[in-house]
Amino acid sequence: MKPTPRFPRLLLAILAWAAAGAAFAQGVLVPQAPPAQPQDTLTRAATSVGVKRCLPAITRLSTLTVQGSRSHDVLLDWDRKRPDGGPMFSLIGMEFPNAGVAASITAVPDDSGACTVSAERISVAPFTCASVGQQELSTYKMTRLLPNYTVYTDEKEPTSSVSLIDSPPGCLIIRRYVEYGWRDPAAAGASPAGAAAAQPPKKR
Repeated sequence: MKPTPRFPRLLLAILAWAAAGAAFAQGVLVPQAPPAQPQDTLTRAATSVGVKRCLPAITRLSTLTVQGSRSHDVLLDWDRKRPDGGPMFSLIGMEFPNAGVAASITAVPDDSGACTVSAERISVAPFTCASVGQQELSTYKMTRLLPNYTVYTDEKEPTSSVSLIDSPPGCLIIRRYVEYGWRDPAAAGASPAGAAAAQPPKKR
């Protein structure tokens, strides 16, 4: 209702008081539930096309991948004839406060009901690759494949690697993770080995 010129201040004061009282009552008498965590875009996209078997693994990897980003979106490719029986490929673009990052997540189910999954996170650091290796990967084994291409591995995580490619004035960083025979530990009859395989890679 639009206030008339005769009492605009009184009406506005009453409305402000009422709004404050309602907010106070809502906060004190009706405890607010914490907001639900938004589902990552890749999980929503994979669910919408019918991917089910490898979905828990996809969700674990995607949630870890987009953590901390301001926003993200995904490009999805899948077998239209066998959405839950064929491979699924994705490319995720992410926006961070000071950089853009890309990631790729792939899931391939097999006839036994297990899945082979892989994830790659691609970013650019405004430093030389030598300095990145010294600061972040000093305990890793270094293997130089080309003059500008070096791979770092950790024997504790044999299916993970970090590749550094010199791209002056910066360094292209590719963090890669692969898991074979992944099974959902929440599924009935999951073995301890399957539960161990389901753990997502450590965030570096």
